[in-house]
Amino acid sequence: MSAWLEPARWEFAQSMATVELDRVSKVYPGKQAVKAVDNVTIHIADREFLVLVGPSGCGKSTTLRMVAGLEDISSGTIRIGDRVVNDVAPKDRDIAMVFQNYALYPHMTVYNNMAFGLKMRRVPSAEIQEKVARAARMLGIEHLLGRKPKALSGGERQRVAVGRAIVRTPRAFLFDEPLSNLDARLRIQMRSELKKLHRELKTTAIYVTHDQEEAMTLGDRIAVMKGGIVQQCASPVEVYERPANRFVAGFVGIPPMNFFAGKVVQADGRLRFDTGFGLLDVTDALGNAVRRHSGQEFVLGARPEVLALHSDGGGAAAGRTASGGTACGLAMKITVIEVLGSDKDVYLETPLGGQVVARVPVATPVSEGSSVLVGFDAARVHLFEAGETGVNVGLNGYGAAPSAN
Repeated sequence: MSAWLEPARWEFAQSMATVELDRVSKVYPGKQAVKAVDNVTIHIADREFLVLVGPSGCGKSTTLRMVAGLEDISSGTIRIGDRVVNDVAPKDRDIAMVFQNYALYPHMTVYNNMAFGLKMRRVPSAEIQEKVARAARMLGIEHLLGRKPKALSGGERQRVAVGRAIVRTPRAFLFDEPLSNLDARLRIQMRSELKKLHRELKTTAIYVTHDQEEAMTLGDRIAVMKGGIVQQCASPVEVYERPANRFVAGFVGIPPMNFFAGKVVQADGRLRFDTGFGLLDVTDALGNAVRRHSGQEFVLGARPEVLALHSDGGGAAAGRTASGGTACGLAMKITVIEVLGSDKDVYLETPLGGQVVARVPVATPVSEGSSVLVGFDAARVHLFEAGETGVNVGLNGYGAAPSAN
């Protein structure tokens, strides 16, 4: 059993707290003012693990640093528990932060790194020794307490940084890309350990990463950010299955969602999506949402795993899919096949020169250079308004008639 799973009796009952950001913004002044965070509102529940995720420069780290008090806010309100902390110094916010570079004191031993914050708060020596010993035992670093950071591996330094945060029994933990300096294999191991640790400590945590797979693995909820704005905040499953807009749909998922620009048109007595090289059925639900927008530009999105490949017999692929939706097909040419074990990613080129990727069982009989029909499960595709952040028209009653009130 991993040392991280050993029982530890931490008294966090008096330390737990909600964290609330209410219309929080950050503007860096200058000749061309930069709005790094734009009107962010998020409520993080007590004991919740929330992940802020997005590309570089999206505002996620700035948001975390404002919660920590390391960045002043330009407008809005931040609460930790029932206390507004806008003007409270970082040291008085009762939070603990783990940084990307771990920020360990190189001249101190592991023990002293973990004990330093408690010593500064004049905690009695016996209590410090007890807390450090318990944290070290929990993290499996008891044998490292006499070493200095230069004698530790990256994973060991990361555990020391987490241990330094644990001993303070804070109201909330803040993590700023703590795994980004680790190699891929250790990063996967450590994110699993962090999830187990959070479950053991039962504390509120806010975690920043640019790695959407890390976000999906760790978070109870994930907040996807772009341009300083929260695009969607929901459970990982909700974000994956029901993305709020095209940006979220394309950012979350490996390989990313496939997109096809086109129009919704009337054909054969029903609404269909015209890709420019073939027609695709849309469900009645999507058809009703966009019925008043026939002829308008939209973007159809389909994840790689909802596509099926059929031999090109010169006609549309037919039959029922696993989810009960109607399958329909578009002719494409296979360019590359990547075997991943039980599955393989098949890269295809459309007649218009676009690229599509399908994830299919490894036994699917396909070969590079061959032509196939790509089947679409109409029940699992999405329609988005045109534009990088075009909304998902299948959500929130898009296209409904205006209210009479």
